[in-house]
Amino acid sequence: MQVILLERIAKLGQMGDVVTVKDGFARNFLLPQGKALRATKENETHFETQRAQLEARNLELKSEAEAVGEKLAGQTFIAIRQAGDTGQLYGSVSSRDIAELATEGGYSVDRRQIVLTQPIKALGVHPVTIALHPEVEISINVNVARSDDEAERQARGEDVTVIRDEKLDLETFDPEADGQDFAEASADEQTGEVTGEEENPA
Repeated sequence: MQVILLERIAKLGQMGDVVTVKDGFARNFLLPQGKALRATKENETHFETQRAQLEARNLELKSEAEAVGEKLAGQTFIAIRQAGDTGQLYGSVSSRDIAELATEGGYSVDRRQIVLTQPIKALGVHPVTIALHPEVEISINVNVARSDDEAERQARGEDVTVIRDEKLDLETFDPEADGQDFAEASADEQTGEVTGEEENPA
């Protein structure tokens, strides 16, 4: 399907461009969201009459987005989640969760503005891109931790799973040490038995 873009769409084109897209993408996203019009003669004429207004509105929205972006860029939001010893979450942090965290922090962010290829499924500080406007993208950090204390440690650059990994290493080392002691003890016993046998005939 051919459509006329009413705003800049990443990887598609600029406002006013006539582009070919899949029917489903046009019907489910571009048209209902008011981001494009079907490329008909009537719509092309309508777009040209509205172009100046659309461009002015776009500049206004872009300015608003830039103002919000200056305050929001680089902010860190903490998400408390349950996780296993290896740092894997029992669940995930989705774009909806991130939008809610930002909103709770005093910023108006819609989940559709969160650029997340897949949900976050591990502890740590994760950079996340937010598209406040088709031409304004900023980055925030989502600190996923099991507690506020862990979040503080992660914010300082500490890996909260390191200590647990070290304990696992020690546990695997102990049995080897026991095995060496056992081998040495067995060798002593065998030496003692041989000595005993030599003493008996005398």
